[in-house]
Amino acid sequence: MGIVAGLDSSPDFTRIVVCDADTGAVLRQGYAPHPMENPDSGGRPSDVDPQAWLLSLGEAAGGGLLEGVQAIGVSSQQNALVPLDAQGNTVRPAMVGGDKRAQVAAADLIDALGGREAWAQAVGCVPQAAQPVTKLRWLAKTEPEAALRTAVLMQAHDWLVWQLLGRPVRRTTDRGGASGTGYWSAAMGGYRPDLVELALGHQAMLPEVIGPSEAAGTTPEGLLISAGTGETMAAALGLGLGMGDVVVSLGASGSVMAVHPEALVDQSGMITSLADATGMHLPVVTTLNAVRTLRGAAELLGAPDLEGLSDLAMKSTPGSHGLVMLPYLEGERTPNLPHTAGTLAGLRRESMKPEHFARAAFEGMLCGLADALDVLRGRGVSVQRIFLLGAAAELPAVQAAAPALFGAQVVVPQPADYAAIGAARQAAWALGAKQGTLDPRTPPVWQGAAAVVLDPREDLAVGQAVRQQYVSVREQTHPGAFRA
Repeated sequence: MGIVAGLDSSPDFTRIVVCDADTGAVLRQGYAPHPMENPDSGGRPSDVDPQAWLLSLGEAAGGGLLEGVQAIGVSSQQNALVPLDAQGNTVRPAMVGGDKRAQVAAADLIDALGGREAWAQAVGCVPQAAQPVTKLRWLAKTEPEAALRTAVLMQAHDWLVWQLLGRPVRRTTDRGGASGTGYWSAAMGGYRPDLVELALGHQAMLPEVIGPSEAAGTTPEGLLISAGTGETMAAALGLGLGMGDVVVSLGASGSVMAVHPEALVDQSGMITSLADATGMHLPVVTTLNAVRTLRGAAELLGAPDLEGLSDLAMKSTPGSHGLVMLPYLEGERTPNLPHTAGTLAGLRRESMKPEHFARAAFEGMLCGLADALDVLRGRGVSVQRIFLLGAAAELPAVQAAAPALFGAQVVVPQPADYAAIGAARQAAWALGAKQGTLDPRTPPVWQGAAAVVLDPREDLAVGQAVRQQYVSVREQTHPGAFRA
């Protein structure tokens, strides 16, 4: 079929991969950071001029990178709200990232609809500061003039696709990106315009949600542009996830995401019900504490880095000589204990050694994620393979403990631009569907990610014992935190 490109516009940079449309082999790559308006401001800004994304896209595609490419897929950072006026101009900079300014607006919105359960029923998730629906509420309350001028709502990947197509009258998005807005229901497969009005104070035009293998359009030069999607959904497509696959992401906080055939409505709000880029669903459960637990432990023990902490932990044994850490350092979402703190239990004279504390930090982090995994298992989600992502996934102490604590095969893919690869796979799918060479219901089969595969095997019973030790401490400290 030729060659296709995948473009991933992350919060900090644009990365482009050019792939063989049949095999997925990466042929060429491009990269460029987003230009910073004020490099001395420190930290990532919450307000960004979307033109910065176009500038880095142009730079990343320089040197004839896209020569011969027949189709492009776009992946982009999620939760970036681009409010436009009736003429298609931005009424203010795009609001990106977690944006702590919107925390009060999130609580406000939850109350306005009648509580967490009402939101879970309506759109499969409870408003958080990062979500576009919450940012709309913040805009209406804080910048009412800008809110009044807002006539069209787009997210980053919608906006980029629209720009690549020359700003046509038709504006599109995909179900993956739409499912993170807080005003599109994965269960219903449709928008909730009433929630836009609840947040913004009036209606606004929303992009048309097109099918996974549909094209958003063709550029004047004849380049096909696929639907595009959010980074999470693109990475799932790039990894080749299917039924029975779960992704555990180890960032400062953690997340557990599975592929499932239907949307899961969760009254407690612990599950966020996202859609994927293929027609399936991605229920997600997050924890507030993952690698931040390891960094805190390393600091306390004077370990030079996480590798040093891992080396120390490997000198201990499973169960950390009875030490159990509940890693709720920032409070916790899973279970819902927003105002609690971490706990260290099982202190005895013989357990008071640096290596046992280090091991307890790793086991506490992984058991916290295993709790999140159990939330999904409890709803009938199949867990056959667990893809472990993030730099900490490479640590020996993580790889030694994870398979037995999770009770499943663990796959650690080698680092790659999976979101960009997923965007390219979507482009190949749209191209093949248009040419009649691919089934519009099934994405192309590409070569899988190179990975280390770890099986629990004989360690399973030991892992279950460590898990039980953790659960006992959690139940004694926070009885009933997990309600059936």
